[in-house]
Amino acid sequence: MSRRLASVSGLTWLTWVRRAAMAAAVVSVLAVLAAATALRLEYRGDPAAAGHSRGHDAVWLGHAWVDGRRTPADLERLRAHLAGTGVHDLYVHTGPLEHDGSLDPALYPGAARMIAAMHRVLPGVRVQAWLGDTVAHGGTAGLHLSDPAVRDRIRASADAALGAGFQGVHLDLEPVADGDAGYLETLDSVHTLTAVRGVPLSVAVPQIDPLPHLHAVSYLPFSHPKWWSQGYFAQVAKRCDQIAVMAYDTSMPTSSLFGGYVAQQTALALEATPQGTQLLIGLPGYHTENMGHHGYAETVAAAIRGARVSLARHDRDRESFGMALYVDFHATESDWTAFRAGWGT
Repeated sequence: MSRRLASVSGLTWLTWVRRAAMAAAVVSVLAVLAAATALRLEYRGDPAAAGHSRGHDAVWLGHAWVDGRRTPADLERLRAHLAGTGVHDLYVHTGPLEHDGSLDPALYPGAARMIAAMHRVLPGVRVQAWLGDTVAHGGTAGLHLSDPAVRDRIRASADAALGAGFQGVHLDLEPVADGDAGYLETLDSVHTLTAVRGVPLSVAVPQIDPLPHLHAVSYLPFSHPKWWSQGYFAQVAKRCDQIAVMAYDTSMPTSSLFGGYVAQQTALALEATPQGTQLLIGLPGYHTENMGHHGYAETVAAAIRGARVSLARHDRDRESFGMALYVDFHATESDWTAFRAGWGT
């Protein structure tokens, strides 16, 4: 009798486990379908209602522009690519910074010559020094932004770049955890310098939580910050003149889902960015294939459409808005064409 009861009990337990697993799977599938439906709805709308470029766009340029490898022919090709766009800022890779925050001047020997040539060929553009490095976290090597000496050296590095002729500082420090006070203090320090010089401080930043508090949950499996809360994003935005959202590496498997995700990111960023700060949405002008980025889905055209639909829906009259193409040495002719066609002047 007891063996029979145990058998029945075991069968009941196994049945419960299977049903619970099935229910969990169904819930997971429904959640994914709901999220996909929401993103596709974000992608719907009339992008034309957002108008066209406001003339506040940008392009990230590689290090070859400051180390002597680029030629006058390269500059002419860049001029042709920028024709018909609203690009005003060129973020030229000038670093990387050392982990102590210093910048080796030997990294940018051709900067002054390059800046002068760009101004001749591309009158009206603003050439900013793109300075970046890895931020230490969890025992990894990198910048310790909580250290005042490191922050002082970052400021000194920015000052040196401006002394070489750059007309702004573009900081790309990654990864920065949500709420990092040292990062905010770094921005305050460098912004004081750029304000005195009368030039902009711009920053490249991660995406905003697509779901509430996702930044806290994602830190566990990813072991590094992937998203920021909207509140922290707003704190950063008020400390700079331009904020460029790196709206790529989303793992989205289709262009409509990617475009919907960019639309959502644009809406969140518009809400958090003060009118006095220019908001730029980063476009994926590169074509690598990995778990975080599918080049067939994350396209320039899809990103532009998503950003325009969101702008039209939430803040169509916002003047301080632009898009930034990442990055010149990977962008194809099709990327440049999509940039001009989707968000040209």
